[in-house]
Amino acid sequence: MFGIFGNKNKKEKKLEKFFNPSSVAVVGATPKSGKVGNVIAKNLLELGYSGKVFLVNPRHDELFGRKCYKSLEEIEDVVDLAIVAIPADFVVDTVANSSGKIKNFAIVSAGFSEIGQVGKEREERLKIIAKENGLNILGPNCLGFINPEIKLNASFAGGMPQAGNVAFISQSGALAVALMDIAEKENIKFSNLVSVGNKMQMSEAELIEYFGEDKNVDVIGLYLEGINDGEKFVEVARRVSAKKPIIILKAGKTDRAQKAISSHTGALAGSDAIINEAFVKAGVIRAENLENFFDLIEVISKSSAVKNENVIVVTNAGGPGVLTTDAFENKKIKLAEIENKTKEKLMEFLPSESSVENPIDLLGDADEIRYSKTLEACNDAKAGSILCLLTPQDQTPVEKIAEKIIDFKKQTDKNVLVAFIGGEKIEQALKILQENEIPNVPFPDRAVAALDKYYKWGKNKKSPDNIIGMKKKESRAKKVKEIILKAKNSGRTALLFSETVEIMKLYGINMVDFANAKDGILGGLNFGFPMVAKVDSDKTLHKTDKEGLILGINNQEELEKGIEKLRVNFPGENLIIQPMQNIKMELIVGIKRDETFGPVVVYGLGGIYTEIFKQVNFLIVPMNKEEIRRHLLASNIGFLFRSTRGQKPFDAGEMVDILHSVMELAQESESILEFDINPLLVYNDKKSVAVDVKIII
Repeated sequence: MFGIFGNKNKKEKKLEKFFNPSSVAVVGATPKSGKVGNVIAKNLLELGYSGKVFLVNPRHDELFGRKCYKSLEEIEDVVDLAIVAIPADFVVDTVANSSGKIKNFAIVSAGFSEIGQVGKEREERLKIIAKENGLNILGPNCLGFINPEIKLNASFAGGMPQAGNVAFISQSGALAVALMDIAEKENIKFSNLVSVGNKMQMSEAELIEYFGEDKNVDVIGLYLEGINDGEKFVEVARRVSAKKPIIILKAGKTDRAQKAISSHTGALAGSDAIINEAFVKAGVIRAENLENFFDLIEVISKSSAVKNENVIVVTNAGGPGVLTTDAFENKKIKLAEIENKTKEKLMEFLPSESSVENPIDLLGDADEIRYSKTLEACNDAKAGSILCLLTPQDQTPVEKIAEKIIDFKKQTDKNVLVAFIGGEKIEQALKILQENEIPNVPFPDRAVAALDKYYKWGKNKKSPDNIIGMKKKESRAKKVKEIILKAKNSGRTALLFSETVEIMKLYGINMVDFANAKDGILGGLNFGFPMVAKVDSDKTLHKTDKEGLILGINNQEELEKGIEKLRVNFPGENLIIQPMQNIKMELIVGIKRDETFGPVVVYGLGGIYTEIFKQVNFLIVPMNKEEIRRHLLASNIGFLFRSTRGQKPFDAGEMVDILHSVMELAQESESILEFDINPLLVYNDKKSVAVDVKIII
C-alpha cells in the first residue's frame, strides 16, 4: 500500500478493481419487476455507470435489449466484478466454476450462516473456494455496494447518492438505505456505501484499511453488530484513525444472560465494556445512538479538525442559549471566555439588552446584519468553533441570516455549525446551508455532543508508529506451560497456590508468604501470628462464600482448630497458611480471554466488594508502559495514585509494572483461560503484595 501504509499489497490491489470495476456481470438478472436481479440490472444500466455490463440468466437469450449469457464462463471479456443474486443452492457452484477468471464477487443472495446449520455449511464451502482461488467476496446476504463517483450502483437499493467524502460500511442493508434517504435531505455525500452482510471474508477491518487509503474519503462511518477479528480490527483502525476519523455505531450494548463464570475477572468483563475500551485503543469515535451517528457524520464530513476546545455560541433566543450552556457539562469542549477587545467590538452595535458573554445573545429581533457583525467581531477570538443558534421568530429573516453565515464561513478558518430550531420556517434556509457545506444539527445539545466527540478524536488520535507489541520470552513461557501441563495431567482446572507463586515469581509480582498444611501443620514457619488459613482447591474458587477462609488466627490452638475445621469441611483438599496482612487498599488485577479481542487485562477495586461496586477498567493487550500509565491515571481508581487531601499517593510506577507483567503473562500463556489477583494489597509506604491468586486453565 502507499500513504500511511507503505506499498500496496495484492489484497488492496484487487479491492481497487472490486470497488472501481471497468466491467460488471449480474448473475440472476431478470425482467421480473420487483425481483432483486431486476433492480440490480436496472441500477447498472440506468443510473449512469459507463463500464461494461453483462447480464447472466440461463433462461433468457436477451434482456433489456442486450445479450443475456447462460453463465459467467460464457462471457469472453474480462469481468472485474460479478454480482450474484440467485438462490443460495446455486451460489457455491457459480462462484467455483468462474473463480479461475473472476476474482471479485458481491453475493447478495441470502441463505447462508444466517439461517442455521445448512447455511453455515454452505458458507464454509464458499469460504474455502475463496481462499483457494484468491477471491474477494462481499457478503453473502448483503445489499451490495454503491460507488457514486463512477455512478455504480451494484446493489438492490434504489437511487444514486451524491459523490463525496463519506465511506459508509453497514452490517444492516436497511440502515444503509435509510442513511441514503437522510443523506439526500441533509446533503451528505458519499464516496462509497457498502453493505457487508455476513462478513464471510470481507470484513470491517479490510474495508477500513481500503477506505483509509482512498484519497476521496475523509471520514469512515460504520454500523456494526459484531466484529470478526478484534485484534486485527484494533490494529487496522488505530492506523487509519491516526489520519482520518472513523465513526462507529455498535449495536448490542446490554449484557445478555451469561453462564456462570468461575473468576471475578470473568464476571466483571462485560462484552460492551471491552468493546468500548477497544474503540478507545483504536482511536475511533463511538456514536451513542443512531441520532448521534447521523449528527457525527453531518458535522465531521463538513468540518475540518477542531483546532481547540473553545466554542463561541451565538443565539437570537435566551432559552436555547441556556440549554446550550447546560450541554457543555462534562464535555472536553467548553464555552470560550470572550475577551474584552471582542466584547468592546460587540457593544458598538448590539442593543444594550444583549449579552456579550458566551452565549452571545443577539435578542429576538436580530436580523442578518446583527448576525454578520457578531460573527466578524468573533473572528479573531481564541475559539476553534462557532455554533450559531436560531429560532424563527416573526421578525427573523432566516434565509438572509443563513446567507451571512455562509459568507462568514468562506473567510474564516474556524469551524462553523448551526442549530436552526424549527420546522417549515427554516426549511429554505437549511437547504441553502446544506448546499454550502455548513453542518446543521437540529438541536444545540446534539451539536455540542457531536463537536465534543470530534474534538476528542483530534486531541487523542494515536500515532500510527506508536503501535508497540510485546516480545514473548520463550524460556519463561515454557516454564509456565510445564506448570500448567502438570496440573492438567492431574485432572485439575485451576492451579494450586504454590504453582501460582512459581508463576508470579517469573513475572516479578510479589507474593505473600505461605505454608502447605495438607498433611499436618508445618513447623519452622517464616512468619508468626496472626495468620490466615484457607482451602486451596480448584473446586473452591470463591473461598469467602464457601467458608473456606479463616481470618485472624492469633495462636497455635486457634490455628489447629481452624485447620481441623477446614479439613472436615473440605476433606482431601489442599490447605495453606499465610501471615495476616494489614490492609491499606485492596485492588484486583486479572485476565479475561475475550472471544473477539483476545486477552484483556482487568484492574480496579478489589476485595469482597469487587463484584458489588464493579469499579474496574480494561486494558486491551498489547500496551507499552507509558500507555498503561496514562490509562491508570485517567481511570476510576486514578485518584489513588495522586495526592488527595494530604494522603500520600500509592506508587503508580509499581502498579504500571504489575499491569505490564500481567499483560506479558496473558500473551505468553494462552492456556490460561482466566486469572485474577484478588486482593492485591497496595501501600504507600511499602511494596505491594498479592494475597490470593486464581489461575484457571
